Amino acid sequence: MMIASSIIAICMGFFVLFIRMKAQKKPVSAKKIILPPIFMSTGALMFLFPIFRVTLGELLEALTVGMLFSLLLIKTSKFEIRDNDIYLKRSKAFAFILIGLLLIRIVAKSILSTTIDYGALSGMFWILAFGMIVPWRIAMYVQYRKLYQENQDLTTNSI
Repeated sequence: MMIASSIIAICMGFFVLFIRMKAQKKPVSAKKIILPPIFMSTGALMFLFPIFRVTLGELLEALTVGMLFSLLLIKTSKFEIRDNDIYLKRSKAFAFILIGLLLIRIVAKSILSTTIDYGALSGMFWILAFGMIVPWRIAMYVQYRKLYQENQDLTTNSI
């Protein structure tokens, strides 16, 4: 089970990397920034089942680690204005950070799986991921709105 979940995590990581690289070629919108955490939030339904429930300590641990990891993603996610549209800037560091986070996740999962029940560990890693994506996307949205407003002001003043 551990190997299968690690392989799935690696595939998902490369899928995210591929999507991110492809997305850099298209303008960004507020909707594209906000929707991923909303879609991911449906995963919280797993906590309806007792096997996935975590203790308060595990919740706080996973949330803290996720928020710390989000700082790396926030630092590598910058926008730029091109042709009156807002684009995500290319960042070579993002790919390395995403792969590094994936490796840390796999190592942590293999170590923690010896002491934490598999269901609770799954819940913790979902919380970690959610705790990482929400602050990252909030920071992206704030940065996007600021650039969007600047772009609107420039467009209005040039007319």
